[in-house]
Amino acid sequence: MSKKFGFIDLFSGCGGFSAGLELAGHKCLLGVDFDADAIESFANNHPNAKAVCTDIHKLTSKKLSSLVDFAKVDMVVGGPPCQGFSTVGKGDSSDERNSLFKQFLRVVRITEPKIVLFENVTGILASKNKPVLDQIFKSFEKLGYTMDAQVLSADEYGVPSRRKRTIIMGVKGGAPLYPKAKAPRYRVNVAEALADLSVRSGEVYNHDVNSAQISKDIDKKRLKYIPAGAGIRYEKDELEYLPKKLRFDVDWEELSERRFRQTRLQRLPLDQVAPTILTSRSMYYHPTEIRYLTPREAARLQSFPNKFVFSGSVTSQFRQIGNAVPPLMAKEIGKELKKIKFNLSSLKERKRVDTSEIRKNAFNYKEARYA
Repeated sequence: MSKKFGFIDLFSGCGGFSAGLELAGHKCLLGVDFDADAIESFANNHPNAKAVCTDIHKLTSKKLSSLVDFAKVDMVVGGPPCQGFSTVGKGDSSDERNSLFKQFLRVVRITEPKIVLFENVTGILASKNKPVLDQIFKSFEKLGYTMDAQVLSADEYGVPSRRKRTIIMGVKGGAPLYPKAKAPRYRVNVAEALADLSVRSGEVYNHDVNSAQISKDIDKKRLKYIPAGAGIRYEKDELEYLPKKLRFDVDWEELSERRFRQTRLQRLPLDQVAPTILTSRSMYYHPTEIRYLTPREAARLQSFPNKFVFSGSVTSQFRQIGNAVPPLMAKEIGKELKKIKFNLSSLKERKRVDTSEIRKNAFNYKEARYA
């Protein structure tokens, strides 16, 4: 089998997963998502793949066969909406969006790839979601896949921000493989990332600084006193950074846990990786300037190439970037996939995986930590 795998990207968003897998040498055949702006971004940045904006429930076998040659589909990858599994918010295990993996499974059943890659939040490994994880594993095992799951942290693969994701992998006639973390010397900090935003011609896309300005004058004044990497969450932060006239009008003793629920006016650090890049631009502030990040800066911190152009409004662009799989992490996964040894006779030797063991070991590498 060729080590250049053709793949379908379901719930593709703008195509971060696809971009990374293509950087590793694989070929995206088709991207599918319900978000029109995201699919426009996907189409513009994956000119050799087909891009379809549709509800996956409407992606019938007939429709799918008109879009792609099943014989060329070696992988099906995807990141279904994961709000039901999330550790942020309610994390409701009965959330109907959890059932969207069944649509992913349906496409796998139709196309019969050698590899499936299923990306989700770490909350999918929570004890309350064990029944769902059991169902996912058993469903793919019935189709002949050997299953595994691993939590990967994006900053350990050259991404200038932290982002932990669960990567569930199934291999037919082989064993799943995951990339080892890169040594700390390969980490990229915020200052290094933001120093390089332009393409070869010198142009910088999705970087309208005017749209990144702060509307509240008092926040502008406060931000002048807050250094890179700092923000206001506790009373001690307020006392350390803000002059009396700019302090928040709150009774810290009355606040739950005597703190803000989320850090306010949080500047990104310069000499470290950024926190997880989320879907709202108002979560973080530029490390040295009095403004929010631009979409390009957020994309750079997610490791998107500078030539990757996002469509839609600024709000839409941030949503696409925040929801994406960091391309450099996907690239390392893609490189490891090339090492899988396929032996179809091993299908008879498959053993059902105990998801309790998977959940226990998913945060720990089974071999040496660093490559």
